[in-house]
Amino acid sequence: MRPAAFSAFDIRDGRLGDLSDLYGEHPTLLSGWSGSHLTLPDGATHYLYVHRGRAEVALGKGEFSLLSGMFASIPGRARVGGDSQGIVTSRLGYKGVFLMGGPIEHAGRLNYIDGCTDSLLLSPPLCGDPCLNHLHIPPGTRQTRHTHPSLRVGIIARGRGRCVTPDAEHPLAEGLVFVIAAGAPHSFFTDDEELDVVVYHPDSDTGPTHEDHPMVNRTFTGRDREPMRGS
Repeated sequence: MRPAAFSAFDIRDGRLGDLSDLYGEHPTLLSGWSGSHLTLPDGATHYLYVHRGRAEVALGKGEFSLLSGMFASIPGRARVGGDSQGIVTSRLGYKGVFLMGGPIEHAGRLNYIDGCTDSLLLSPPLCGDPCLNHLHIPPGTRQTRHTHPSLRVGIIARGRGRCVTPDAEHPLAEGLVFVIAAGAPHSFFTDDEELDVVVYHPDSDTGPTHEDHPMVNRTFTGRDREPMRGS
């Protein structure tokens, strides 16, 4: 079955979508919680974003809290929920790194197309691995139509706007969860309000490699100060 170019969901408890059959190269589950608890299974790395409230996360070795606007990647089994609301994108068969951060800032740190900005919230540990981004779209933006080679899973963190595809205009409001299919042409438009989106990417073409990373690149041998390369 050909996936829809753009699909939208309200945050609710439990499974929002199983994207594994549609995106076999990057098998992914999309889930949410809203005032309840969600159990995250083994065999995946889970990318969390807390949209509202204070989320309690329980791991095998302890518990911690995430406030609104915070995010985390959790490999393996965990439990998240409580008096809060958020989403989890689970990359099946991938073991990532346990990380947490946030809340997201007002705007991104990196330039993006058409005056937008982006921050890499959770970087890929290795080139090719998944990552999590914060996309900031100023008021009055008319993005150039573009595509991505893999799916995008996002949540509207703040503001309002529209996602424009060749067939429709999809209204975007705070708390809406969406999936953009791989290769689907789209663009984001805003009017009087800015728009902030937290976006999961299942893959990356940047990031460290065994031969190119800060530790090895800033390690010098001999007087010529040639960097030592990994073997």
